Amino acid sequence: MSPLPADGGWTGPPPREICIVMLSAIGDAVHVLPVAHALKRTWPETRITWVIQPVPHMLVEDHPAIDDFIVFRRRRGLDAWAGFADYAREVRERRFDLVLGLQVYFKAGVLTALTSAEVKLGFDRVRARDMQWLFTTHRIPPRGQRHVQDQYFEFLEHLGVDPRPVAWGLELTEAERAAQADFFAGLDRPACAVVVGTSKREKNWHAEGYARVLEAMETRHGLRPVLVGGPSSVERRIADDILARTSAGVVDTLGDDLRRLVWLLEGSALTLSPDTGPLHISRALGTPVVGLFGYTNPKRSGPYGAYEDLVVDGYARHPGEDYPVEHAYRDGMRRITVEMVLEKVERAAERYLGAQA
Repeated sequence: MSPLPADGGWTGPPPREICIVMLSAIGDAVHVLPVAHALKRTWPETRITWVIQPVPHMLVEDHPAIDDFIVFRRRRGLDAWAGFADYAREVRERRFDLVLGLQVYFKAGVLTALTSAEVKLGFDRVRARDMQWLFTTHRIPPRGQRHVQDQYFEFLEHLGVDPRPVAWGLELTEAERAAQADFFAGLDRPACAVVVGTSKREKNWHAEGYARVLEAMETRHGLRPVLVGGPSSVERRIADDILARTSAGVVDTLGDDLRRLVWLLEGSALTLSPDTGPLHISRALGTPVVGLFGYTNPKRSGPYGAYEDLVVDGYARHPGEDYPVEHAYRDGMRRITVEMVLEKVERAAERYLGAQA
């Protein structure tokens, strides 16, 4: 008899081995952390393995709730299936009691299929895109669209695991603390980390808007703008455009060190970001974040459980629109104005920054 009945509630002894399949981007990796944290809190002797891709692995590789990682290296072209063959060899001798298929895409479904486990728990058929439900033995009940974090918590609830208190467990090492202290000691005022862009063009705001907002941050609120982000050509281009347009004293820290990005966000008084990984890292670290949303639905992918009052909502087509939580996209970043952003920065200064700004 399966230890997980169709109506939920794990009935057997605690699982000895759990495998989490989530390959996706940094923001999704952040959403997985409270799931892993709750599992380890409930079943402290259970060994948790996470199937993950290289970039998000850099973010979470030392997380205390994860015992092991299987880093899936995606390949392209004629070698596209070689990564799956490598994975199959790595897990050939392993058997898990439970697999959590948190990602609803075909390649994640293939990895779930290649993983030996008595129970493979995935999304219901409505939400399981790419026929991901074919690769699972059990599915959570249909609940409709919700915040991404709450959808992941549905897996815990189906197992009978309490997700609360919600904890991310992102921590800095002693070396990172020392580097952080050195960096912020060189600034003349509290920092606002400014995430300049994402890999998806539709999520990005315009450089002219950033330029005006950064000037106001400096003059009205005494914040030092610090540009943060990755090494992509898109981010570099946007950052250079901002620097050319603004008179603010901006510190440029773009680079390819993800853990450095974490301590920059953790040490900043405020973050300004579109819907991308650093926004969710900031939320996990407790750094207030002004979020710019126009392409994605903030009710589904906004900062979870905090700082909703700092969301700049360009997703709504008009003020006061009562739109549902749904997986849909809109061309709304163009609706975001400098005044809308500054209103939220003002609110952040009043409610969250206090004497530090």
